[in-house]
Amino acid sequence: MDQNFLTGHQIAAARTLANMTQKDLADRANISVPTLKRMEGTKGEIVAMSNNARAVRGALENAGVVFLSDGETTSGGPGVRLRS
Repeated sequence: MDQNFLTGHQIAAARTLANMTQKDLADRANISVPTLKRMEGTKGEIVAMSNNARAVRGALENAGVVFLSDGETTSGGPGVRLRS
């Protein structure tokens, strides 16, 4: 899986798993809440500046989220889980 590939659903699900509000995640990723809302609202792969995608992914991974590629999920699509 491309390190920067994220879907809007993955971000929203990961944020929920990490028990964060949109403001919490935006603050940790040093992006604006409207930017995060646009990212989460995207159907499919997000279209964002690569530094914003890396910042969001990093903040979620620091909170214990693991991003899963298509082949790692039973649904056949990308997903997320919490680190054990």
